[in-house]
Amino acid sequence: MRSVNAPSPSVPRGRAARLAVPAATLAAVAGAFAYVGAVDPNEPGHYPACPLLRLTGLYCPGCGGLRSAHAVVHGDLLAALQANAPAVLGYAGLAVLWTVWVVRTVRGRPLRIDPPPVLLWSLGALLLVFTVVRNLPFGGWLHP
Repeated sequence: MRSVNAPSPSVPRGRAARLAVPAATLAAVAGAFAYVGAVDPNEPGHYPACPLLRLTGLYCPGCGGLRSAHAVVHGDLLAALQANAPAVLGYAGLAVLWTVWVVRTVRGRPLRIDPPPVLLWSLGALLLVFTVVRNLPFGGWLHP
């Protein structure tokens, strides 16, 4: 039984209420970037080492991601790209996606993400190639 004071499911929520989740997401991401910006991942002992790197000596696609985020926070885009270029592209892509989410939310439309499988396979293949090349002798320029 529904409460008398509960809003009807057909009544649209206010703009502020609709923006609560995107705003909370932005706050969480901003907090994470602020922490990584304040606590330098280039200093040993602040963050755990990559388990794959520790066990095998191989760089995973995420190795250098924290250093990349630290450089982005400090406005050093070249250092960020050198630490992990796919991570920087991922930060930019997620910022665009968040902006689209907010615009659609303000307009009262749901965010629908339905990428074609070819896009997902292509991104996966690019990450695989990046990972393989950065672990080959001639891929040293991709090491974090």
